[in-house]
Amino acid sequence: MKLYDLELSGNCYKVRLFCALIGQPITLRPVNFLEGEHKSAEFIERNPFGEIPVLIDGDVILRNSQAMLAYLARKFDREDWYPTGAREEAEVMQWLMVAENEIARGPNDARLHDKFAYKLDVEAARIASARLIEILDKHLSRCKWLALSKPTIADVACFPYVALAHEGGISLEPYTSVRAWLDRVKALPNFLTMPAI
Repeated sequence: MKLYDLELSGNCYKVRLFCALIGQPITLRPVNFLEGEHKSAEFIERNPFGEIPVLIDGDVILRNSQAMLAYLARKFDREDWYPTGAREEAEVMQWLMVAENEIARGPNDARLHDKFAYKLDVEAARIASARLIEILDKHLSRCKWLALSKPTIADVACFPYVALAHEGGISLEPYTSVRAWLDRVKALPNFLTMPAI
């Protein structure tokens, strides 16, 4: 398996982190983002959206980090991380959608603005972040993990950009339950870090 990777990307990090947590080796192929390699014709053949990460496993080519987490969990028969029961799978899936939507348009966008100078509505991103983190904190005040009573790919999907919120000018200081959850993720066996986490 090969991951087209950028060290500072939270979406790439999700895949690296999950592989570390389940003890699966993965070959990293760094993408020269600053030189625009992700927009090259060769890269566009793998991902027409011109975005990273891209995961290649034989003839399987995936371009979305949430899809990659689900694929890896199924490929390696890790029902402990992504259960197959209808209710349990749906509980995990709804948090994968939070990672794809509310987290992406909240803490991720704020970080893109502050750290990488993306031109976007940072005020909207910070408002979205505040709402999201309030919801997360309330949820995590009642539960140790996002979806079930144990860590799942939902936690892996949501962790990076919440943990990196400070790089988008968002303080987690008031949110004790969110911070405790981040610490629980960091305490998982084989946890792998990235810059700023």
